[in-house]
Amino acid sequence: MKDPEQTIGNMIDKQGVAFIASIDENGFPNAKAMLPPRKREGIKKFYFTTNTSSMRVAQYKKNPKACIYFCDRRFFRGVMLVGTMNVLEDQVSKKMIWQDGDTMYYPGGVTDPDYCVLCFTAQSGRYYANFKSEDFKII
Repeated sequence: MKDPEQTIGNMIDKQGVAFIASIDENGFPNAKAMLPPRKREGIKKFYFTTNTSSMRVAQYKKNPKACIYFCDRRFFRGVMLVGTMNVLEDQVSKKMIWQDGDTMYYPGGVTDPDYCVLCFTAQSGRYYANFKSEDFKII
């Protein structure tokens, strides 16, 4: 892969689902399908919306180790990114990714206490395409 940021970034932008994983209190991985990230900075930082009261938020607060996965079923390729997930509850972060229509999930609006931002920071990844896998570091 010549340019991981471009190749993987383009694939991610076309996906309608992201899978995130956290670690539960017994040390086991828990995976979940999510709406795609609202914002990304290259392939290093990804921002998702979620409920502050969710099980996942509690898990990330206890153990920020995480991974996210994007799958392009059409071309049978995917990427797993490994890193940390931080829970952001400040108004600047919440406003940054707020969209019209979010009141469907967060009736109190951008200041709803049950609305927060998950910020994933990738450290490394593994890309699969054409029956081959390739590991890479993220700078």
